[in-house]
This record gives sequence, structure tokens and C-alpha cells, in this order.
Amino acid sequence: MIREQIEEKLSLAFNPLHLEVHDESYRHNVPAGSESHFKVIIVSDHFKGQRFLIRHRAIYSELTNEIIGNIHSLALHTYTLKEWSVLQHTVPISPHCNGNKTQLA
Repeated sequence: MIREQIEEKLSLAFNPLHLEVHDESYRHNVPAGSESHFKVIIVSDHFKGQRFLIRHRAIYSELTNEIIGNIHSLALHTYTLKEWSVLQHTVPISPHCNGNKTQLA
């Protein structure tokens, strides 16, 4: 439910060329069904000429209602189409939470 809200708001605000919202809560030590840890990959012309900090602030501004009291972690990967092409459509893998009891040693 929160994932869908994030997708909808970001789609409306940034008209992305590419958008992925991953619920990564299962990778963390949280109760089953929690929607608390997300990774967002967004490619938009809206980000041209903006530093990453400005991009992230714009996203936080759009997601204020979802973040407050709901989201513990929000990993943002924000790119222009040119940056996304250089990366060959890859993003860093999210680490497991240190408290994740299912993590292998």
C-alpha cells in the first residue's frame, strides 16, 4: 500500500522515464508485513542540472505524509536519462540490516 502511494506521488510529481519502488522491509529485522524500508530508482528530466541533495529534498517534500511515522529507511537513486544510460541501468545493491537475524555470516 505504501509502495503504491510512493509510485503514484512520484509519477505525478516527476513524470519519470523510469521508476522502480522496491519494498526492502524483508531484508531487515522488522515484523512480517512491515512496509518500512524502501529503495527508489527514478529517472527524470526534472533532475537536469540539479545536485543529488536537491533531488532528494524534492522527493522528500513529495513523500512527507508517507515518511512521517511510516518509513524507517528510504534509499534514493535519482538520475537524469544521461546518467542512467552511463550507469547502464544498474544501481547499487542495498545492504542487509545489521539486525537482520536471517543474514548469513
